[in-house]
Amino acid sequence: MPANDTTLTGAPCWIDLMTSDVDGARAFYAELFGWVPGERSEEFGGYFMFFSPDGRMIAGGMPKQAAEAPDVWTTYLLTPDAARTTAAVTEHGGTVMVPPMPIADLGTMAVVTDPTGAVVGMWQQGTHRGFQVLAEPGAPGWFELMTRDFRAAVPFYTKVFGWQAKVVGDSDEFRYAVLVDGAGEQYAGVMDAAGFLPEGVPSHWGVYFAVEDTDDAVALAEKLGGFTAQAPVDTPYGRLAIAADPTGAVFKLVGPNKEEQPKG
Repeated sequence: MPANDTTLTGAPCWIDLMTSDVDGARAFYAELFGWVPGERSEEFGGYFMFFSPDGRMIAGGMPKQAAEAPDVWTTYLLTPDAARTTAAVTEHGGTVMVPPMPIADLGTMAVVTDPTGAVVGMWQQGTHRGFQVLAEPGAPGWFELMTRDFRAAVPFYTKVFGWQAKVVGDSDEFRYAVLVDGAGEQYAGVMDAAGFLPEGVPSHWGVYFAVEDTDDAVALAEKLGGFTAQAPVDTPYGRLAIAADPTGAVFKLVGPNKEEQPKG
């Protein structure tokens, strides 16, 4: 995964948090991941950036506008032409929630749903190129669509966002596809989650934050007022967990498996 300035069409290029408690979220993620919250922009409705300690952009945040909407992390996929991509969304069975909207000279954003109901953003780069750090502790480490209709989801992203998708598992126990570039580098995944998503939980995109120790991160999230939705477990892809911040915005964690961690 590239360290910064994602340029592959369809790849995740940005994430942001919509929260009902801006001050609380700024404090929570600063303590949990060591992020540095930037100044809020009155011009852009209170939007702000999260930076790494050395000043690289990691994510954005904004106050929630609709009380009934959940607090949530949104993943944005890179597009060279937001208007053309949103037209393709409707052509291939998705819906447009927020039509293409220029954000000064920063770029153009839109928010859509895929045919399986998952919400995903898109970003057409201007002066804002996206996150500047990936796959390091305290930064986004992976992006994943948990879908109730794998057979509909994968063709949608190939046709609308130009994905080159590679199926890495195709059994009822594990059905998974990844977005790859020409060199085989992986950028995001699609999981067939129809067999295990709880009733009432729709298809959705999620972000994994890389950490040095998944168990320590879960414990700290709980200490800071968050909660654990899925306890840490070793997998072939690292030690994974699902957590949420104090207002319920869900995120995932990925760190080294227990046997990979140095002994004290």
